[in-house]
Amino acid sequence: MDTLYISPHPDDFRSLLPLIAAEYCRSPPRPVHEDPPADVARSRPALVLAGACGTALTGSSAVSWYLAAAGKRTGSDKKQESQVWQWLSFADNELTPVACALTFPLLGVMGVDKKLQLSSRAELLRVLKVLDKTLETRTFLVGEAVTLADMAVSLAALLPFKYALEPVDRKSLMNVSRWFNTCVNQPQFLKVLGKISLCEKMVPVTPKPAPASNASANSDASTATSGNEPGPPKTEAQLKKEAKKREKMEKFQQKKEIEEKKKLQPQTEKKAKPEKKELDVITYNIPTPPGEKKDVLSALPDSYCPQYVEAAWYPWWEKQGFFKPEYGRKNVSEPNSHGVFMMCIPPPNVTGSLHLGHALTNAIQDSLTRWHRMRGETTLWNPGCDHAGIATQVVVEKKLMREKQMSRHDLGRENFIQEVWNWKNEKGDRIYHQLRKLGSSLDWDRACFTMDTKLSYAVQEAFIRMHEEGVIYRSKRLVNWSCTLNSAISDIEVDKKELTGRTLLPVPGYKEKVEFGVLVSFSYKIEGSDEEVVVATTRIETMLGDTAVAVHPKDSRYQHLRGKMVIHPFCDRKMPVVFDDFVDMNFGTGAVKITPAHDHNDYEVGERHKLPFINILDDNGVLINVPPPFLGMKRFEARKAVLQALKDRGQFKEIKDNPMVVPVCSRSKDIVEPLMKPQWYVDCGEMGKQAADVVRNGELKIIPDHHLKTWFNWMDNIRDWCISRQLWWGHRIPAYFVTVNDPSVKPGEDVDGHYWVSGRSEEEAREKATKRFNVTADKISLRQDEDVLDTWFSSGIFPFSIFGWPNESEDLRVFYPGTLLETGHDILFFWVARMVMMGLKLTGKLPFKEVYLHAVVRDAHGRKMSKSLGNVIDPLDVITGISLEGLQDQLTDSNLDTLEIEKAIQGQKSDYPNGIPECGTDALRFALCAYTGQGRDINLDVNRILGYRHFCNKLWNAVKFAMRTLGEAFVPWEKAQLCGSENASDRWILSRLCAAVALCDSGFKAYDFPAITTATYNFWLYELCDVYLESIKPVMGKTDPEGQKQADICRQTLYTCLEVGLRLLSPFMPFVTEELFQRLPRRQPQDSPPSISVTPYPDTSEFCWHSEEVDRQMEFVMSVVRTIRSLRADYNLTKTRADCYLQCIDADTADLVQKNNLQIQTLSYSQAIHTITGDGTIPQGCAVAIASDRCTVHLMLKGLIDLEKEVTKLTAKRGELEKLMEKLKEKMAKNDYKEKVPVKVQEADAEKLRQNETELQKVKEAIENFRKMM
Repeated sequence: MDTLYISPHPDDFRSLLPLIAAEYCRSPPRPVHEDPPADVARSRPALVLAGACGTALTGSSAVSWYLAAAGKRTGSDKKQESQVWQWLSFADNELTPVACALTFPLLGVMGVDKKLQLSSRAELLRVLKVLDKTLETRTFLVGEAVTLADMAVSLAALLPFKYALEPVDRKSLMNVSRWFNTCVNQPQFLKVLGKISLCEKMVPVTPKPAPASNASANSDASTATSGNEPGPPKTEAQLKKEAKKREKMEKFQQKKEIEEKKKLQPQTEKKAKPEKKELDVITYNIPTPPGEKKDVLSALPDSYCPQYVEAAWYPWWEKQGFFKPEYGRKNVSEPNSHGVFMMCIPPPNVTGSLHLGHALTNAIQDSLTRWHRMRGETTLWNPGCDHAGIATQVVVEKKLMREKQMSRHDLGRENFIQEVWNWKNEKGDRIYHQLRKLGSSLDWDRACFTMDTKLSYAVQEAFIRMHEEGVIYRSKRLVNWSCTLNSAISDIEVDKKELTGRTLLPVPGYKEKVEFGVLVSFSYKIEGSDEEVVVATTRIETMLGDTAVAVHPKDSRYQHLRGKMVIHPFCDRKMPVVFDDFVDMNFGTGAVKITPAHDHNDYEVGERHKLPFINILDDNGVLINVPPPFLGMKRFEARKAVLQALKDRGQFKEIKDNPMVVPVCSRSKDIVEPLMKPQWYVDCGEMGKQAADVVRNGELKIIPDHHLKTWFNWMDNIRDWCISRQLWWGHRIPAYFVTVNDPSVKPGEDVDGHYWVSGRSEEEAREKATKRFNVTADKISLRQDEDVLDTWFSSGIFPFSIFGWPNESEDLRVFYPGTLLETGHDILFFWVARMVMMGLKLTGKLPFKEVYLHAVVRDAHGRKMSKSLGNVIDPLDVITGISLEGLQDQLTDSNLDTLEIEKAIQGQKSDYPNGIPECGTDALRFALCAYTGQGRDINLDVNRILGYRHFCNKLWNAVKFAMRTLGEAFVPWEKAQLCGSENASDRWILSRLCAAVALCDSGFKAYDFPAITTATYNFWLYELCDVYLESIKPVMGKTDPEGQKQADICRQTLYTCLEVGLRLLSPFMPFVTEELFQRLPRRQPQDSPPSISVTPYPDTSEFCWHSEEVDRQMEFVMSVVRTIRSLRADYNLTKTRADCYLQCIDADTADLVQKNNLQIQTLSYSQAIHTITGDGTIPQGCAVAIASDRCTVHLMLKGLIDLEKEVTKLTAKRGELEKLMEKLKEKMAKNDYKEKVPVKVQEADAEKLRQNETELQKVKEAIENFRKMM
């Protein structure tokens, strides 16, 4: 037996490599942990061959190659052998040196200073990035199995993976990490290495003790990078270098000993850091029966808290009937000069719970609904829920299996449907609870479920009418088939998974992952000759259903094959060579295999050339209509078998990576198969043309209009719509197949529409059949179709089925057609287009006049919301807050697999390290509407929502302050108006209020929600709170009669701003505005509406006092205030008030300053404001700044600050800045700076330099000013 001499050190990868290679040998050598005999070899690893006169191989590469070759692991041909050698060189020369330089210090093998270690880390990551790019499309480095290349490179990376590459590094090296884990989990690797623990944090470690002495182990490890042969005698310089290394090593050991001693010493108690102030949690504890009005007499809490504010209001709103269109009128038919507004909710799935996409939809829709209601219109927002055929059936089937170990087939159809109803009645109202929590002002008395009797009758009627008219017909065509669900599915339920090349994907029902993303080329033999034609496919198993080969009519290479046949290799099928324009003659060989029964393009070719359609798959994805040995195989097992059979026949040509899109069922995660099935279809040709025409002629408006291109593209190229689904839960198709028990009538086939009748009952269907076939009723046998209708069919008639169509009703007369349809642009075709088509078809009217399409919500990083990323957030968690542990518990309870859960947990840790704080409903709604830019995706950051909670707190404090300012005896004027005695501040804030009213009015009309939220936010925060409330404080303190009169006018102005400002905000923030509005006195208490939700929305005709001249004057005043504040900040006058001299260019400017003297003094925290005109004298000792071309600010500093101390501080600051700038300039002046430094870093450096230059200029100016004063 051969003997393998190896090092005992557990991390000596030079010895581990031959050990693993040996595991692939049929007769592995005997490993020995000792030095080889001196006469045989002088270093380890060494392989002494038995029976070869003691012949020995030394060196890791030589020994490993010998053993790997014996195990057939050095490549299958010369080309692969060459590639393996290249990877060995890569491992030895590029990866091993940097891996050792980084990890040896951690293992205590040699002392390397931190700088060298850090540069080694960067170099290692660079080398691994190269490897990562290579592995993007490969499972292994060479070929399709582990070779010596994988062994050598993975072992060179072993130490970094164990001790240096932290989780964040491995995440950035996704392909390398996948490949490394694949390698080290091979049985041969596991036998030698055991289970590898990956690095969590890069810290010095104590290596496991080796069987040999430490000196020997260290010697082995340290020689690993320098080769195994003893070198020549060391020079003096080398000896000095080694002495330095030993010295560093000793220091490193001493440092470790000191750290160990520190650990043993008793810990002194650390001073606790002050905890971050948590958001206040205040609850409403006054007993209030549901539906009764909340207590508004007790004092407001000190600060805003969503829990307190949102308690009790919604049940009161609902009980009072504020959300019903009948509110304030006898009935909905009563004429209303303001008009009617009707919108139906996009019905959410009964199985679902709301996510932030739903929250966005409802925030927009409720804001619009509340605005129309406050405008006095007869307003209805109709709620409803979709039965969600596939989703609901899957949920209940899983529940059945989990709780009773039964399938739906065990129960039978009727019992299973009852089970679904039980589930719906128990769980199905969760989504309604969430909608209430969001403050949605829906008329719950009109709530509909698509399986309710009323809506089910409408669905049945729609089908029968369209079937009788011939618009619905029966046909056998290709559908999207889910083998797991045993049903056809719609396009929206098919996820398009993009692959860049070879990828292994999990498929339900298969233990091993299945290969996708490759193109297999093979040949068909031409009948009667030795010639062959080469074709390629990504689904090799489908070649069993091929019935032709197609080429382009103008392709000169194949003209001689006209009229020829090719022979199928696995049966005696002869297949024609057909000539068709659809073939791209520049792709591949220009010849294409045709499988009409399993490919959408091939289907059309098959139709054109009258080819046979051979279905090779049953409903479960098992092969049928194929020769042995493939008959009965599962489709992806047949994939391997067909490939091998082609190789055996010599007709396989090549396999290569191929970027492609794989269709995946969103419900079952199964790979979708195109399958020939008899189904019911809607002829959409004429309906699609009508839907396009109503948009072209302006009858239907789509907003924003950049979606028009998509609309016309779909409508002008629409295909017929498959509406049958092979499910039990849903609207069973009211169609019956007729069998006539009469020899004079030929038996019919399933796909023959003549033998299908529809009816509201079996009796009606039988009556139709007797008339059609002219026989007596006793000769007719009927079989109702087992299938149900596509969920989108019932959703398509939702706008009128909810009002009782086809029966006449008051609601149908008043509310159909509706006013608006608001939804996400992702269902423009699947829902919006179908509602338009079916509304026009069945009622002759459009279902709505306008369609507003909002953006898609993404996370803060711009990623699509996905459960597997951990970024799907329940809006209730944003409203009430949730800990990180709570978020992760939700993942554990989900249907995600283990790997997806781990990935999602990491995503949540990164995005929400402290969980999600309580933001409240109002802040969430306001944030969502503020984010909506028409047609853009929304990257939602929870921190921004929290910012709007702070805005709510600002509102809260402003109203509390204002109520104290108004006083208990305050009585507002009966009407908001100008009295003519307002001061400049009053006149300005009323002008700004009117501007906000105008912006909100135009914003709602244009669906420009960011414009509305910006207008209200700016008014409250930057104009009312920051300016007006501050400027009136001195006025409120006046005691003289004139001052009292001015204070009264200020109070009326303040009340107007509060009352109108709350009404402007109410559609977006219903809870906090109701809470604060209820505390305000009323203008006309006897006639005042009971709730802000039914109070008129501010109108531009009433609030028409906007003045551009007043705004311009105030802008000048504020520019002076900002300049004074800026000077105070520059000279650190945080608490000291200084005199301020304003030098004005002319008398008008001086008058304006004098008129606003008190306001400027108050807002700029000045001691006094002095107006200087012309050549008036400015005292010495002032800092100067220009406020505008009309006014210069002089701030008196003399006597307020220690000039020498300030100059000393600023001089030191100047020195620091100059040093920083010098270093930065040196860095940027290097020759290779522009080539080597990333562009983003260069931009950051330039910005830093610019900021430093600006700051330095300011410092120099300040020093100069101070010196002038000294």
